[in-house]
Amino acid sequence: MKIAFIERCLIVTFISLFLLAGFSVAQHEEDNEPTSVLNFLILKDDNGKPVRNAAVIMHAVNSKGKQARGDLELKTDLEGKTSFDGIPYGKLRVQVLASGFQTYGEDYDVNQAKMNFTIKLKRPQGQFSIYDNHPGDKKDGNEKPADPNAKPQ
Repeated sequence: MKIAFIERCLIVTFISLFLLAGFSVAQHEEDNEPTSVLNFLILKDDNGKPVRNAAVIMHAVNSKGKQARGDLELKTDLEGKTSFDGIPYGKLRVQVLASGFQTYGEDYDVNQAKMNFTIKLKRPQGQFSIYDNHPGDKKDGNEKPADPNAKPQ
């Protein structure tokens, strides 16, 4: 009786392994969609020097333009470079964050086996004020800007 029980256990084990192998092959076939190697070079816009330790965040984007769940964050090295192998083809939203720079964001269509991106980060700009003179404003020179501290009448 013990032998029959052991034989049944072995048969069940072999059947389970066979089924798992079948599922594994089916999963592997689904994972055979093309992927890309993405290389990023992050530079300062004003002088072209590399930005180290910048966060490069990648989000998959669905057909409706919405970010899918799950993202991937990379950090740049001393030369401002980072890369990732295995990004599936399709829309990808890339954000770059670095201390002392404006946040960068852009959507890309990943459609090649290897893609290189050079991103130039800008320094923060001053706030726009309606009380300042701006290039291209049409003023005759006699007008004074409104006093921002004046009380409404």
